[in-house]
Amino acid sequence: MHTTTERLEFAPPPTRGLVRAVGLAIVVHALLVVMLAIGVHWKRDATPVTVEAELWSALPVEAAPRPVPELPPPPPPEPVKPVPKAVVTPPAPTPPLPDPAIAIAKDKARLQKEKQLQQERLEQEKLERDKLERDKHQKEALRQKKLLEDKAAHDKKLQQEQQKQQDAKSAADAKKLAVLRQQQIDRTLRMAGQDVGSGDDKARGTGKQSSGPSAGYAGRIIARVKPNITYTDTPTGNPKAEVEVRTSPDGTIISRKLIKSSGVKSWDDAVLNAIDKTEVLPRDVDGRIPQPMTLVFSPRG
Repeated sequence: MHTTTERLEFAPPPTRGLVRAVGLAIVVHALLVVMLAIGVHWKRDATPVTVEAELWSALPVEAAPRPVPELPPPPPPEPVKPVPKAVVTPPAPTPPLPDPAIAIAKDKARLQKEKQLQQERLEQEKLERDKLERDKHQKEALRQKKLLEDKAAHDKKLQQEQQKQQDAKSAADAKKLAVLRQQQIDRTLRMAGQDVGSGDDKARGTGKQSSGPSAGYAGRIIARVKPNITYTDTPTGNPKAEVEVRTSPDGTIISRKLIKSSGVKSWDDAVLNAIDKTEVLPRDVDGRIPQPMTLVFSPRG
């Protein structure tokens, strides 16, 4: 099937205008025959006219017949134009049949080129898909990063607000506690003033004499507080922190105030925290607690 198609494809083209040329030749020959017939007819001589006359004396003489005019000679026939010869276009030379090996090689090269173009198109499409996928992942990563940053900023702001609220609450609680302690101190002082004011002059004198702490009372107080001190640093020298302490009549600590810093803040804070942990101080030998008391704390004292 393929060989027949190739033969028809490379066969010489059919001669165009053959029918028209044959028809034109027939018409020209017919005209030539007609012209020849007309020419032969005009060349023949005219037919002579024969006239006979009889004379009669009794009869009137008739006029002689008019002479028959001679017919003009026929016009010379037109020269017969030579019939132009039909121009026959020579057929185009038949191209040589292609070499089947060359045709097969061309088809193979064409198929290889199409396959290569198809492969390049597929690779280009894959590159575009990969680029779109990378762009999508990058956008998603940026979106997730922004979400995390927004959440971190929100959490930080919320934490700051909570810290402010906590600080405000702590300050309010501290202020409230200070007021309560001051009220308790005032009540304790009033009660102590009433106790001192009652009785006779001798009793008042005895109360004044016994209002001071005993010799070892301060050591007992420091020994009670010092186990609660949590201090792991090794300070330079032996810093001393002086703290003023006030208690209720039963020994409950109601206030403490640093009146002289040791110069080492961490030691000062450790002493104050230890006093808060102690909560209750022991009474002196006379059952009283001096108000206020000034205690001195040092790491090696």
